[in-house]
Amino acid sequence: MQSRRTILAMAMTGLVPTAMLTACATAPSPSYTERPPIVFMHGNGDSAALWQTTIWRFESNGWPRDRLFALDQPHPLARDDDAVAQPGRSSTTDSAVFLKAEVDKVLKATGAGKVVLIGNSRGGNTIRNYVQNGGGAAVVSHVVLGGNPAHGIWAVKGFRENNEFSGLSGFMQQLSTPKGPNGEEVTPGVKWLTLRSDNNDKYAQPDGVWIGAPGQPTNIGFDGPALKGATNVVLPRVDHRETSFSPAAFAATWQFLTGEAPRSTAVAAEANVVLDGRAVGAENLSLNGGQVTVYAVDPATGARRGDAVHSKNIGADGRWGPFNARGDTAYEFVLSAPGYGITHIYRSPFPRSSRVVNLRPERLTPADGSAQAVVVFTRPRGYFDAQRDTMRFDGQSPPPGVPPRGSGVSSSRLRVATAQPQRAVAGEFNAERITGLTWPAAQQHVTVLELTY
Repeated sequence: MQSRRTILAMAMTGLVPTAMLTACATAPSPSYTERPPIVFMHGNGDSAALWQTTIWRFESNGWPRDRLFALDQPHPLARDDDAVAQPGRSSTTDSAVFLKAEVDKVLKATGAGKVVLIGNSRGGNTIRNYVQNGGGAAVVSHVVLGGNPAHGIWAVKGFRENNEFSGLSGFMQQLSTPKGPNGEEVTPGVKWLTLRSDNNDKYAQPDGVWIGAPGQPTNIGFDGPALKGATNVVLPRVDHRETSFSPAAFAATWQFLTGEAPRSTAVAAEANVVLDGRAVGAENLSLNGGQVTVYAVDPATGARRGDAVHSKNIGADGRWGPFNARGDTAYEFVLSAPGYGITHIYRSPFPRSSRVVNLRPERLTPADGSAQAVVVFTRPRGYFDAQRDTMRFDGQSPPPGVPPRGSGVSSSRLRVATAQPQRAVAGEFNAERITGLTWPAAQQHVTVLELTY
């Protein structure tokens, strides 16, 4: 069987037939009782928090919690020009050096000889660079790349050619240089899996609509994330982030790593839930001096159920926990930090413990100037798709700012224009519903309804 192969995953269950992926393996997979450490690398501008549900699914299927490591890269946004220093942004070299240091820490802490690397989007660029050019091939057994722009997001002469995401950049060209007699694009000695959408990834589109150039060819196809020499799996209708964070992505990843289908893609509840994470700005740097206060709330109204159940001042490490939570309770996280105002983040109940419940403040913008209240409805682990999803935001469907076609928007912003008493606002996305309260924008308050799934 050829190593370069595209498999159409089952759309409803997200499960790939065992025989198909097992047959694609070119070297032995880890046994069911031997679980190597997994290091998760997030994408452009993101944080470790996006891996929360993926980690839960690994744990629910028996992967030890202490073998799962999600990273927070400082300055996670790529530079406009990879060779030119830019405040608050990182180069491809910066990212690879960061990943190497973190992998070395994991190897030392666990005593393992090798790790598995799983990356989303830009995180895949970092992984490929580290494995190919930073010594990673010696300590990495498996790589899983979800929605990685493996050949760029665009390949247009004269258009930002030295950007990390240009298929014409020197960086991207050297990553894809053939590495064997059959023209493999992956570093040999490591097992590779790519996960991509059939046609719904905003960053693997032949048309430039999502990069601000509608009607202009990008010279990148829907199969841009696939790599010659890897096992290449297609997940129908998933969006860019769902190539890593969806149940279907987890199922394909588990199959690839173990040779078996997972017992379930559902998240198993546990009796004792302990939450923790970091309070960070957009650069994944600690909001040193900020404060987090947590309230239990009525899931139907967003109203607080009594006094705060947790409060902590944020120090240099950014950590706001640990917090002993209830797995059947919805919470409001109030984050205040100098220069940001006050953000009220409403979340669904947490069925399991997590150390990556990262909290980011939301800023008011000039466009919010006349609003009495501002509410943001956001889906960090995926996008809103009006053709695919059932969703409603404060009674509006689709939510404000969500286009009628395509999966390219992951948040919606509601501006309450008229003065009125504090009221409930609900966001619904498929089976998940979150309700929060409006807060006065004049006092620099913002409400965030943050989806988990």
